[in-house]
Amino acid sequence: MQATLAWMRRLHAAIAPLVVLPLLLTVCSGMAYRLLKDWGGFGRDQVHWLMVLHEGEWLGTTAEPIYVLLNGLGLLWMLVTGTTLAIRRLWRLRPRNSGAP
Repeated sequence: MQATLAWMRRLHAAIAPLVVLPLLLTVCSGMAYRLLKDWGGFGRDQVHWLMVLHEGEWLGTTAEPIYVLLNGLGLLWMLVTGTTLAIRRLWRLRPRNSGAP
C-alpha cells in the first residue's frame, strides 16, 4: 500500500505542472463567460470568444476533442489522486484511541 501511495504521489506531482494551465484556462474562461453574460449584461456574441477558449476551439477541429479529452482526464486524475492522498494523510494524522473509557 505504501509503495502504491508513493507511486501515486510521484505521478500526481509529475502530472500537475502539465494540467495546471489548461485547467486554469478552462475554469477562468468558463466562469468569466457565465458571470459576464449573466451579471455583466453582455450578450452571447460579445463573450463568445471566452467559449472559444473554454472549449479549445482555438486549437482547430482536429485538436479540440483531444484537448477536451486530455483536460477532462487530467482533472479526473488530479481529483482522484489528490483526494486519495489527502484522505490517507488525514487517516494517519487522526488521534488514536488509547483504549481508556
